[in-house]
Amino acid sequence: MIKIENLSKQFDNLLAVDNLNLEIPQGEFFAFLGPNAAGKTTTIKLLIGLLKPSTGTAYICGHNIQTDYVKAKALISYIPDFPFLYDKLTGSEFLDFVIKLYPQSNQKKQLKLRDELLSAFGLSDAQNNLIEYYSHGMRQKLVFASALLHEPRVMVIDEPMVGLDPHSSRLVKDILKQKTRQGVTIFLSTHTLSVAEELADRIGIIDKGKLLALGSLEQLSHSSGVKGKLEDVFLRITQEETINGNP
Repeated sequence: MIKIENLSKQFDNLLAVDNLNLEIPQGEFFAFLGPNAAGKTTTIKLLIGLLKPSTGTAYICGHNIQTDYVKAKALISYIPDFPFLYDKLTGSEFLDFVIKLYPQSNQKKQLKLRDELLSAFGLSDAQNNLIEYYSHGMRQKLVFASALLHEPRVMVIDEPMVGLDPHSSRLVKDILKQKTRQGVTIFLSTHTLSVAEELADRIGIIDKGKLLALGSLEQLSHSSGVKGKLEDVFLRITQEETINGNP
């Protein structure tokens, strides 16, 4: 569902992503981890077509994100760490706006799904309120609802739990896991290692633009020689990269 081949991005003297190769199959929950400035957000922007690569290619469900972007983007939902919303729309109006962005979809079905998502995220009573009066957590839940409206086959998510209370975090986790069971591929970037440990089928660790490690938590634990939580494994892998001459 996601295929990345020899992907690199150069910004002047900074090589932000360095010859990245990665393949994520249908229905996998993939967590993408790394320290600050490791190349995670740049990789995401290359993957969804917000940046053009210096070299290499990214594919979504077989579609080149650069040359076949209309078909590719129709299959993607992207949730950034700081999403933009139109404050002068109501929650319901914003979701209706998103529905109209996908005219090829069944709008009657989407309207039904809109109401179901508003209910699921606890936003039904606030759907006619202007978004400018929404709390940060409510805004984040509205973004998740909008991302699910066109029933994407690939979800790319950057820091999903920012601003969510424990109940809402649990709800989002359950929905995302349910989506993978339905065949949706999830590419999630987060600094909250406990979320990755709980949800991910496989984990990739990137630092200074290079993919350092890839596998399940059990595989990463074995290869790093660290038994315990993902935090311990992550620290060992990234610290070894620093020790080996890449401070």
